[in-house]
Amino acid sequence: MDLNFTVTATDPSSKGRLGMFRTAHGDIQTPVFMPVGTQAAVKTLDPAEVDALDYRVILANTYHLYLRPGHEVIRDLGGLHRFMGWNGSILTDSGGFQVFSLRDLVKISEEGVRFASHLDGSRHLLTPERAIEIQEALGADIIMAFDEMATPEQSPARVLEAAHRTTRWAARCLETRRRPDQALFAITQGGFDPRLREQSARELTALPFDGYAIGGLSVGESKEVMAAMIEATEPLLPTDKPRYLMGVGTPDDLVRLVARGVDMFDCVMPTRNARNGSLFTGEGKISIKNARFARDEGPLDPECGCAACARFSRAYLRHLFMAGEILALRLNTIHNLRFYQRRMEAIREAIRRGSLGEWAARLEREGA
Repeated sequence: MDLNFTVTATDPSSKGRLGMFRTAHGDIQTPVFMPVGTQAAVKTLDPAEVDALDYRVILANTYHLYLRPGHEVIRDLGGLHRFMGWNGSILTDSGGFQVFSLRDLVKISEEGVRFASHLDGSRHLLTPERAIEIQEALGADIIMAFDEMATPEQSPARVLEAAHRTTRWAARCLETRRRPDQALFAITQGGFDPRLREQSARELTALPFDGYAIGGLSVGESKEVMAAMIEATEPLLPTDKPRYLMGVGTPDDLVRLVARGVDMFDCVMPTRNARNGSLFTGEGKISIKNARFARDEGPLDPECGCAACARFSRAYLRHLFMAGEILALRLNTIHNLRFYQRRMEAIREAIRRGSLGEWAARLEREGA
């Protein structure tokens, strides 16, 4: 399989760019937002509904699928695409973030990470080699190298150690990979230290990965710190490879971060907010639980046109949510994902027009 990434246009007012990323299950137009399907499902939606929202790539979680139902089960049933009935592209993370989030249940060594399952307490060892083996069995189109994420409260020495180990583990991932139909991305680390971010980027870009991610952010830091870490990393990433910022962000974040040169994003925000009754609209985020919507006959967002906006009133959507109807979660999720897709479409159009930098600057001035 000829995996490649091509930049098709650039924005003179920013670092934003349009690209086409070819994978085994179709072309992905960038910049792109990827819905999160943690356990081989975008919560509440059928894969056909995700496809109807014009998404061509989703994210699935290696850690969770390894524990349940098991990567061997998925492999023996024809791979993740067939297992979940999704014909588009899939990105799987390495499982590193989830493992390290267990904190007290983890023991790190050069070999890998020993951890206790959050499901039943069973003990497991996840190594760079094992992470690649699992992701190859799952059959994702884009897979991630196993990395060590330093947490904000750790010492500078510990952050440095994690960044160096991430490079060594990345090299082991490259040595282990066997499938030519999967793109393998490295994940840069370095905490909140610009010098370590630069060093991590230099070390990893010296290795022949298919793309590069910026990890260890969106963990509670300010937007200013996030921007500084991206500014330290982005200039060192190859221009002919996709750049992926993991776990970000709000709709306005997407504008600013594409303007800083990022191509790919994922985040649980649109789907998680939907399940909590928090919905994105052209007038800002609203809570459908608010009593002011109880008799509101208007659509959720007149500019949207998704299934929730085209057919139902705010009053009905509020009723469904307050009544605990599952349909509320489904319609809310459809709407929020459509809003994110519309935002990405608008970002791509702004790049074509050369106006993304102006849009991002306006958001900065407004403090959005």
